[in-house]
Amino acid sequence: MLSVAGQTFRHCDGIARRSFLTAGALGFGGLGLADLLRAEQTVGIRTSQKSVINIHLDGGPSQLDTIDPKPEAPSEVRGEFHPIQTTLPGVQISELMPQVASLADQFVFIRSLVGSAGRHHAFQCQSGFDEKSLEAFGGRPAMGCVISKLLGSPGDVTPAFVDLMQGRPLVRNSARPGFLGPSFQPFRPDMSKRFPRELEAGMKNELARLGEDQTVSLKLNSALSHNRLDDRRTLLAGLDQIRREVDASGMMNAMDRFQQQAVGILTSGEFANAMDLSREDPATLARYTGPAASRGTQSTTSEGANSIQKFLLARRLVEAGVRCVSVSISDFDTHSSNFGRLRHLMPIVDHGLHTLVTDLQERGMLDDVTIVAWGEFGRTPRINSKDGGRDHWPQVGPALLAGGGMKNGQVIGSTDRIASTVVSRPVHYKDVVATLYRNLGLDARKITVADPQGRPQYVLDEGESLPEV
Repeated sequence: MLSVAGQTFRHCDGIARRSFLTAGALGFGGLGLADLLRAEQTVGIRTSQKSVINIHLDGGPSQLDTIDPKPEAPSEVRGEFHPIQTTLPGVQISELMPQVASLADQFVFIRSLVGSAGRHHAFQCQSGFDEKSLEAFGGRPAMGCVISKLLGSPGDVTPAFVDLMQGRPLVRNSARPGFLGPSFQPFRPDMSKRFPRELEAGMKNELARLGEDQTVSLKLNSALSHNRLDDRRTLLAGLDQIRREVDASGMMNAMDRFQQQAVGILTSGEFANAMDLSREDPATLARYTGPAASRGTQSTTSEGANSIQKFLLARRLVEAGVRCVSVSISDFDTHSSNFGRLRHLMPIVDHGLHTLVTDLQERGMLDDVTIVAWGEFGRTPRINSKDGGRDHWPQVGPALLAGGGMKNGQVIGSTDRIASTVVSRPVHYKDVVATLYRNLGLDARKITVADPQGRPQYVLDEGESLPEV
């Protein structure tokens, strides 16, 4: 087995780990970068480099305090924030989002997101499904994992799916491959050094149970040249021949393909370069830095002003050829101190969304990149008694779309006078996911992937892409 070692660093759970990457014959039990790479030929549309940036607002954002304010509601519902006018006639959003308001013609505001399973992770935002769907066969795969299977190729020098989510979505493995198996796992680079995210106490044990060595090195060992790596690949192919001859399952052929892309990623350096923000113009880094906290309360699990540099990583990755990037911003689980915490968090998200959209627009990329920002549910209309918090509210939540060549500059759906229930145009999570697939050139209601028993399963069993966009 050929291991390419990397640096030692400390994860957000406090465990020091040495990164490593296996780029050779792994046997049937080894795990490394090669296990994360695709083993099937490219299927589907390859004529353009369409991509998706999926931003999870971890914890569940309040609909009233973001894009569906209710200024005429009772004070115990409307809360402390005032609505502001956007560039769309008659459309108001929260005062915490002035930059998005100024760019409203580039967004689709979905005020009627329904169908939440009420689970505290990002899986439904990653797939459209409840985690119990096809649980007996390993569960449904996340969208990025499906994209890896349908649009990925072992010749790619970047993975098709990169998961940059931290906190709760990472701990609960929200971007999992489900019944597609480990070959289609997302690529998860460690970011804890640049973007520390303190975990809730209970989640630290959950993360520990995932095991060590969850990340990989993105560079060749300095003692190992490209020529030596090629020599070792040739040697490994010879050593594997006897196993290949007796392998009736075809696994060895699949492993050959894993090796091909693993080595391609290592030797090209494109992916590592995209992840290296030190290569970015300092002015751009500053542009992707949120406002300094002049008001509000930053909880121990809430991220700071530099967290939106994860959006910059996402932009750099899709620019390098990644098809799907998942990102998270924490922590919207505001059972207490809802208003103080949102005074800290929402200006960061507001700045980040505005910066990402305008940056992509300036680079001529916006029509090819679809952005979605949403959470696992909304929050209660009525403010609770625990220091002004809002609790979980699966009945309705907010979502924003941008880019993707869509008809932006509109509001979809509406809620009642206290934002407690949808009164027009309900939009299910699966409808949004179907729209994301459509923008990639994939009809998720017609395409099937095989489950472990060889039966075809539609990528989406229900849901329709939004005709409005």
